[in-house]
Amino acid sequence: MKVPHPTHRKSRAVGMALAAASFVFGAANAQADTTLYVGAYGGSFEQMLKKDVIPVFERDNPGAKVVIVPGDSTTTLAKLQAQKGKAGMDVAFLDDGPMYQAVQMGFCGKLADAPVYKDLYDIARFKSGNAVAAGLIATGIAYNTRLFKAKGWPAPTSWKDLSDAKYKGKLVMPSIKNTYGLHALLVEARINGGSDANVDPGFQAMEKQIAPNVLSFDPSPGKIAELFQADEVALAVWGNGRVQALQQQGIPIDFVYPKEGAVALGMGVCVVDHSANDALAQKFVQMILAPKTQAVLAESQGVAPANRKTQLPAAVAARVPDANVIDKLLRVDWDVVNAKRADWTQRWNRQIER
Repeated sequence: MKVPHPTHRKSRAVGMALAAASFVFGAANAQADTTLYVGAYGGSFEQMLKKDVIPVFERDNPGAKVVIVPGDSTTTLAKLQAQKGKAGMDVAFLDDGPMYQAVQMGFCGKLADAPVYKDLYDIARFKSGNAVAAGLIATGIAYNTRLFKAKGWPAPTSWKDLSDAKYKGKLVMPSIKNTYGLHALLVEARINGGSDANVDPGFQAMEKQIAPNVLSFDPSPGKIAELFQADEVALAVWGNGRVQALQQQGIPIDFVYPKEGAVALGMGVCVVDHSANDALAQKFVQMILAPKTQAVLAESQGVAPANRKTQLPAAVAARVPDANVIDKLLRVDWDVVNAKRADWTQRWNRQIER
């Protein structure tokens, strides 16, 4: 058998040591790079995060990489249910109703204490301390400015306008499966003597007075834009942010805060419980709540800042609910509503969308 020359043995040993060192160094680098998975709304919201938020976060947190997992609130909540106890999303954005469900199901961990939380409006806080609203939207009435002008109609002012016979076949009422539709049901219950716990008066108003005026229960932005552009609808129950987006497309539409009160819709955000990247996830949520990011959200998405210290350009401030409006927004008791929503959905399908 040929015995390797001592020099060859030494070279081989050095080579193996270098290879081992290279592997260890590479593994260390791989561990230093942390990927944060964020469940968030798709479309313009996802693009805004990728363009204006994530690059800043990654710059300020070397080694961090943020990946968006796009989906609406229902889809993201289902993903949280599927991943429970496993590695997956680290941060989740959900509308406030589904977010309360996520908290109740134990999907959201405690938010770490930070100065930014002291600057939030009270309405942006969740009772549990496991989530916050990153922005606030108002559910109210959208109306067709061109059609109203042609008809000589005054702008709507009240939720009761939805039942005015002159709007027969000219109303879009989102289904109860959509938060806007659910908000309308709850408001109708309240102004007709009921409450979040007693929605019978709301169902009666919907069935007898409002449903006869409804042209469509389809709440998709594309469908509503099409109907408004063609002057096929006069009114819709919709959010101020959505109305802003349609205005930017040149749609003849404007938003009204009804005199009985518009309804608060919080764009909730939380750190997923037992996230493997909890510290980084906490930093991400805190950045979302910082005044600079809040201003980006307001300009891009038409949501009112959750942070009182946010400064907005006058043109942007005019498009989102201000502090006075925010303080007057109607709040939903999601603990009550979520417990009954499945039953209400079945009732809605039988009684309203027949």
